[in-house]
Amino acid sequence: MTRDPYDVCLAIARAHYENFPVASVLIPRGMRRDVAAVYAFARAADDFADEGDRPSAARHALLDDWAHRLRAAAAGAAPDDGTDAGAIFAALEQTMAVRGLPLAPFADLLSAFRQDVDVSRYETWTALMDYCRRSANPVGRIVLRISGRDDAALDASSDALCTALQLTNFWQDLERDWKKGRVYLPADVMQAHGARESDIARGAITPALAAAIGDAAARTRNLFEWGRFVCETVRGRLGVELRATWLGGTRVLDRLERSGFDPFRARPSLGWRDAPPLAARLVWWSARA
Repeated sequence: MTRDPYDVCLAIARAHYENFPVASVLIPRGMRRDVAAVYAFARAADDFADEGDRPSAARHALLDDWAHRLRAAAAGAAPDDGTDAGAIFAALEQTMAVRGLPLAPFADLLSAFRQDVDVSRYETWTALMDYCRRSANPVGRIVLRISGRDDAALDASSDALCTALQLTNFWQDLERDWKKGRVYLPADVMQAHGARESDIARGAITPALAAAIGDAAARTRNLFEWGRFVCETVRGRLGVELRATWLGGTRVLDRLERSGFDPFRARPSLGWRDAPPLAARLVWWSARA
């Protein structure tokens, strides 16, 4: 019996669901298969980039193959060869054709994954923003296109929201990323406050490092504010999903601020106790939208 390639993508999404809104019941049913295809594509490529036990050349080779398969899918020439990769690109081919998705955002994602193989530090905030432009923002734009929305103002607000969410993850995972050999807090932000990478290595907050993280968090909060527009403009279940994501991200940022910008003593994150207040705020916001 011929398998449905989307079933493979949905299984991957459900098995590896993190912050990507695939498994959420709030995603409109008509979008879930397409969003799952996009997630499966990105999940696999991200795994290639993060396989630290593989030499860099081997990881680049895997990403080269993914780029080749992507171009084939965009050209309508990605048949399912029976492997998970074949299913991913067979589904993606259909999604790109039916939804009219351009190649560029997918290529941007791959360029960011390539950068993950080779780059573990960022000298400037500008350089970090360029990374987020290619690693986070394409996801939001693709989801908007799948939902049938193609609007420059929504794109700009979605970019801000996606970048803010990724940055929030960086600040809450400062210690975890350090242990993986990565530092996303830019050198110019640390230097402006007299912080050093050795402060992160010690795993204990210093006044200088707290000031640097606080600076980065303030910039992130500004991006969240810019991202409100897409949350308030998009209606229906996708709009509720966007508002829930915004509320969760800003709550993590609030928790980081209340800790004195110390992600070492207790990683700022959400738990079951956050569900009732978040649900109440979501209902209130959605009722007003």
